[in-house]
Amino acid sequence: MKTTDATVLDEPKTHRGATEETIEPAIESRPRPTTGVREAKIYIDGKFYSEANAKVSVFDHGLLYGDGIFEGIRFYNGRVFRLQEHLERLWNSARSICLDIPMTRQEMTEALLETIRENHLREGYIRLVVTRGVGNLGLNPEQCKDPSVIIIAATIALYHEDFYRKGLSIVTVATRRSNPASLNPAVKSLNYLNNVMARIEANLASADEALMLNDAGNVAECTADNVFIIKHGQIFTPPTTAGALQGITRSVVFDIAGEFDIKVIEADFTRHDIF
Repeated sequence: MKTTDATVLDEPKTHRGATEETIEPAIESRPRPTTGVREAKIYIDGKFYSEANAKVSVFDHGLLYGDGIFEGIRFYNGRVFRLQEHLERLWNSARSICLDIPMTRQEMTEALLETIRENHLREGYIRLVVTRGVGNLGLNPEQCKDPSVIIIAATIALYHEDFYRKGLSIVTVATRRSNPASLNPAVKSLNYLNNVMARIEANLASADEALMLNDAGNVAECTADNVFIIKHGQIFTPPTTAGALQGITRSVVFDIAGEFDIKVIEADFTRHDIF
């Protein structure tokens, strides 16, 4: 199914940001059923499975070793947000870990849009996963001949709406952000244990989020968010060299700030600068 088929899809929405023209792929205007409970349809390697039957092998190295990559992508009112940027980061992550994605970007786009259609969603969240594939219990990735692609579409509420009005509580945790020399933070890998441990510390402290520092004691990021502070009319954020993910939303903040002539400065800073 082609994304340009006007009989099936909305017309792609084009807008200009601070840097270049962006085209957001459109999703079919098929309303989600309002009655009954509809089981999710999961895309796995070219086929759709019910949620109950969506399974991966216990020998998949994505499960055994966290050997794989992923993207978390939002879509609003039938439009996938910054899809091309997400796919660019996905392919860059794959290249960094020597993982061959078994489809083209156009094929990935079609599969992603079709997953949303199959689930009759207009707004929600896409989890796009590429694993190393099935191997044996050994660590050597050469045993994994066929990488696996999994696409999940669902609704999601990251934060309660009150947090956007009143803010959220945050605690600085002992778990340090992984050293960029060990694993480049530009790689959005399946191994998120570093962030999970920080999240556990936040839970134990009854905090809404965790602030993670790097080995130098500078601010890196939160468990699932980039960090920004505003001082004297300027926006400050840690550089990726501090351990911050090259977030897609982070780049949007840069674009919007540029449109309003607000300076964004990437610089190392400490807890003192935040609190």
